[in-house]
Amino acid sequence: MDYKEFSTLVKAVTFGKQLPDAVYIHESALHTIPENLFHLVSKVAIALKIQRNEWNLLKLYKRDFKISLLFYPNFDTESYPVLHTSFTIDLQRLSMRRAEYGQTDNPPILHRKETFVTSDYPQAELFKKITKEAEDIGLFENVRTIGFKKNWERLIASKGYYLDEEGRLLRRPQETKISTNGTTFSEKIQRHLTAIDRNKLSSPMQIIARHNYLNGEMSVLDYGCGKGDDVRELESHGIDVSGWDPVHNPEGMLIESDIVNLGFVLNVIEDKEERNEVLRRAWTYTNKFLIASVMIAGESHIKQFKPYRDGVVTSRNTFQKYYTQSEFRGYLELVLNESAIAVGQGVFIIFKDKIEEQKFLLERQYVKRDWQQQTQKIPKLKVRQNEELKLDMHSDLLNDFWARILDLGRIPTNDEYEHSYQLRKIFGSHKKAFEILIYFYDETIFESAKKARTNDLLVYFALGLFDKRKTYSHMPESLKRDIKAFFTTTKLAIEAATEILFSVGSSTLIEKKAKDSYLEMKTGEFTDGHSWILSKDLIPKLPPELRIYIGCATQLYGDLSAIQLVKIHFTSGKVSLMSYRDWDKEIPYLIERIKIKLREQDVDFFDYVDRYEPPPLLNKHLFISP
Repeated sequence: MDYKEFSTLVKAVTFGKQLPDAVYIHESALHTIPENLFHLVSKVAIALKIQRNEWNLLKLYKRDFKISLLFYPNFDTESYPVLHTSFTIDLQRLSMRRAEYGQTDNPPILHRKETFVTSDYPQAELFKKITKEAEDIGLFENVRTIGFKKNWERLIASKGYYLDEEGRLLRRPQETKISTNGTTFSEKIQRHLTAIDRNKLSSPMQIIARHNYLNGEMSVLDYGCGKGDDVRELESHGIDVSGWDPVHNPEGMLIESDIVNLGFVLNVIEDKEERNEVLRRAWTYTNKFLIASVMIAGESHIKQFKPYRDGVVTSRNTFQKYYTQSEFRGYLELVLNESAIAVGQGVFIIFKDKIEEQKFLLERQYVKRDWQQQTQKIPKLKVRQNEELKLDMHSDLLNDFWARILDLGRIPTNDEYEHSYQLRKIFGSHKKAFEILIYFYDETIFESAKKARTNDLLVYFALGLFDKRKTYSHMPESLKRDIKAFFTTTKLAIEAATEILFSVGSSTLIEKKAKDSYLEMKTGEFTDGHSWILSKDLIPKLPPELRIYIGCATQLYGDLSAIQLVKIHFTSGKVSLMSYRDWDKEIPYLIERIKIKLREQDVDFFDYVDRYEPPPLLNKHLFISP
């Protein structure tokens, strides 16, 4: 059975619990589905050795070539039974994923059990009564937030009820106040007030746009989209985007997407367990990567508010959990058991697709260099006339190919050069075209390109070691080719990167490399024995040791798009980043200084926009490269 036939049969299923992306049916009602579909499910279960007593609910996907076999052991006896085991079978890839929820303290649960069974099921009437009890007190007003046990129990408690031993709803004798950290609040936290209106993309969306992830090739889910400004903006540009919010858009589509944005959501959830569950749930919808963001603040800001649980309550009775940069990274990695990559202040990307992660990290260290001014034809004493004729006849094609060679630092493979077919038709192969170019052009430029690209890769591998990233068994093809061309093997690449990473720990070396670069570039503010302040734009031109030193710091901070100046401290193991207002003007003003402490693996933020007068930069001319 192919996907087209499967999809047609699933659409023909009219019984069961119908949701936008799936239909659920109890084992007692399997006779209501098309016979071919029933036989498919039976054959799949037998082939995968899933015993008949290991599942009692069938999930048929409407948008994917998948089925799930779910086991709710107390389906008949619990009012809202919990999921024990799930088997999700991908019929396209012929693979299965098993998930166990028996030891989970917040498992998925079922509601409206009467929708899964036929009207003649023995407990059907009882199931209807249980559902009506919940409807009468408004438990199904927002169905998007009640799929997990703890959320469900919190909702019941908020209505003034609790579940008795038989799972039936009973009213609590009296309302109780919530008391935490010695402070009592009788008012409910007003989460809905945290959503704000925007007239441009949010900062996390701007960051992934700068990395070319919003070019239309990937789908996006805005999980906790608030009032939906990001969603509308992306839709207007033809992006495949969906948004969901428990308050402002509870009917939005929650579907698996390449990119999931969890933008400033976690910091407004006052319950730790619910916060963790929201993060995990957003992760389940992620195909390529999750981008998560929160508010970052120091003690001086936090102490303005009333403490509540592990955060504070604002004057509008909204909750805020303020993090430090390193604290938020640690939290993400602890809950998801995945590496988090800083891309901004309080903004991190967590990749599920590890090939995509390597591409992202490689792109960060890849420097686009302009070789054009250094490239010129060299007169030869002994001219190879046939080759020179070809060079003149096809100069545009060869010059374009030469630019690509210098870009990669090596001869590109057929799929790495867009005009490969035309080139090979004329010259026979990439190698023969390269031999003509290397004869007529200065070979030292090619050697410089090789060295520059080797340095890019050294920086990439060294920063991976600093971040304790494992060497992946699967790599992008371009990386495999680079390793073979510049290092021969991955082992030798790692050894070279390890050596240079350890050398960066020497303050003497850092100062020497900084002084040599300063004397060569003649730009910035250099202080012997202390520091070098330079333009961010010069980082790609620095030797690999300094790029690694700065890179170790910026891996803790993230994207440098809003930064103009970088300060390398020689002895204290710190890097400072400076952001200025009106940088294009003659005298810009400092609005933020970020101090990254490599030894403590932490980041301090200092802003100059409220109580402090922004200091002017009176010597801007020092940082303009001659």
